[in-house]
Amino acid sequence: MYWKKLSPKKINDKLFGALANNINYRSNNILGVPGTYLDAEEFYDDAPFLKDAPFLSTLIANPNHIGCHTMGGESESIFGGTQAVERELIALIGEQMFRADENSIDGYVAPGGTEANIQAMWIYRNLYRKEYKATRDEILMIYSEDSHYSMPKGANILDIEQAIVPVDKKDRTWDLDALNTILDEAKANGKKYFIVICNCATTMYGSVDDIDSITTILDEKELNYKLHIDGAFGGYIYPFTNKESRYQFQNDKISSITIDGHKMLQSPYGTGIFLIRKGLMQYAKTEEANYVQGKDYTICGSRSGANAISVWMIMMIHGSEGWTYKMDTLIHRTDDICERLDALNIPYFRNPYINIVTIDANFISPELATKHMLVADKYEGERSWYKIVVMPHVKRGLIDRFFVDLEAEIERTK
Repeated sequence: MYWKKLSPKKINDKLFGALANNINYRSNNILGVPGTYLDAEEFYDDAPFLKDAPFLSTLIANPNHIGCHTMGGESESIFGGTQAVERELIALIGEQMFRADENSIDGYVAPGGTEANIQAMWIYRNLYRKEYKATRDEILMIYSEDSHYSMPKGANILDIEQAIVPVDKKDRTWDLDALNTILDEAKANGKKYFIVICNCATTMYGSVDDIDSITTILDEKELNYKLHIDGAFGGYIYPFTNKESRYQFQNDKISSITIDGHKMLQSPYGTGIFLIRKGLMQYAKTEEANYVQGKDYTICGSRSGANAISVWMIMMIHGSEGWTYKMDTLIHRTDDICERLDALNIPYFRNPYINIVTIDANFISPELATKHMLVADKYEGERSWYKIVVMPHVKRGLIDRFFVDLEAEIERTK
């Protein structure tokens, strides 16, 4: 896993060069495109600071990255400069972070992890329909009870039947006996095609599913399945903190991965990333998008090229070594929180490679949780857990203040 850190000048030169390779609404003859630069009354393009601000300049230029630009062939040529940066970004993430073979991955920068997860479901549902003539009653989607709400949302939108696997309440692993039962009953009820979703850091617990134990059962039953990974939270930290990660494309069980730039990477919201093995993206092709060069393969359609630029910029300013150091720093702070909880005999769940600590709600008062803005596992009914997420703004002083209040609360309770 390696990519080179670039200087601010090289980043600026690269991105302003990409903008120069786009068609300019102000200087080129553009009559038929239903788009333009940002409103000039509010967002003027001649501010002096813009000459050193490629992301803001791209926002103002407003390139549309509709479609998927990694598939070869034509795309909307008027934005070819910034689309090339997005292609480079997808290759970098797929090949360096997730160890894919060269030129083996398609993908795009989506509005978020929710769309990216649903994109995978949509592709696999269509694949089963087209290649196997599968009916609705023959397809089943399987995921754990700890999975993100985008799973039931996607199942609802796409009209896919779903089965939810319970997890162990202590270590958050899938109940494999329950999985076996679900699969046997599904086969008995005529299910032939399976969309399986595993988590690389669940939203509430930061738990990472044991992918090998799950796929072993699927393979033993000789099921026709596609495996998607929801790494929306863990995607930008787990590959750097766990060098033995099985969540990578060298694991041939995995077909697609979702990650979010707007979590750990600190890029703007709207920078989810969808990665999928070549040969599968075609099942999301919208043939009716006749006015779009290269057609459209995404749920969202039009999307801002500036978002892809922002992700590329952040990855380049750090380089892989700088990013690894940054993620290790967060892990060390998370370790410190766990050590202090251990000293207080307060139970919690934490994956050692992830920066989330989920604390037993019996040991945290609602008042303390509100003061420090801890997130509960639910806001209707009795709460079982509160979580701390050690993001870059969570410095030592913030952690210390929490423990001062927690220890004072413990003393009052005594």
